[in-house]
Amino acid sequence: MILYPAIDLKDGQAVRLLRGDMDTSTVFNDDPAAQARAFVAAGCRWLHLVDLNGAFAGRPVNADAVEAILAAVDVPVQLGGGIRDMETIERWLDRGLARVILGTVAVEDPDLVRRAARAHPGRVAVGIDARGGRVATKGWAEATDVEATDLARQFEDAGVAAIVYTDIDRDGAMGGPNIDATAALGRAVDIPVIASGGVASLADLLALRDTGAIAGAISGRALYDGALDLGEALAALGTA
Repeated sequence: MILYPAIDLKDGQAVRLLRGDMDTSTVFNDDPAAQARAFVAAGCRWLHLVDLNGAFAGRPVNADAVEAILAAVDVPVQLGGGIRDMETIERWLDRGLARVILGTVAVEDPDLVRRAARAHPGRVAVGIDARGGRVATKGWAEATDVEATDLARQFEDAGVAAIVYTDIDRDGAMGGPNIDATAALGRAVDIPVIASGGVASLADLLALRDTGAIAGAISGRALYDGALDLGEALAALGTA
């Protein structure tokens, strides 16, 4: 299972939110590129970025910070937030992102996801953010009646590289991930599922791994707070 350290970008800084609330952001580093270098120095093989402002604006906002990170590290980087048309997808991939994550458009324009996945094999993921099993869009600000599993199944044959599944109520709360729901999603589709939201300890990571149904896990606040040691976690997962 791959561990993805998270760098959430707001106003050019690395922050963490509590349950997706932009008014509860905590700044952890005002130099996101330096934070990225620190994660890579600890041994990570991937980075996970989110343009939080972009998720609300519907367009890239923290592009300068993302590009600084891409210039600073040599590991693959995935990005979500504000990526809602083919032009933006291709611009980011051309600038060196390994993978874009499409969330809101997966609900609003699933054909775009399919076209992008066909055009860029292995470089397009679907972001599914859910409260109580139902998908939320536009930076988690808008609720839908779409079930997370139903949305995932729509892309079963689309060629997407992964599904990033976030339990919004767990995100940033340090209360542990929703292991059962994430594993159930992983078993419901053949697409690799990456868990996001609530990872607070090494025990959480090992529990996700031991389901046998989860391909990766994203952690942010636990790494910044020191509750999870990145080097130790990578070694325990056998990815150091």
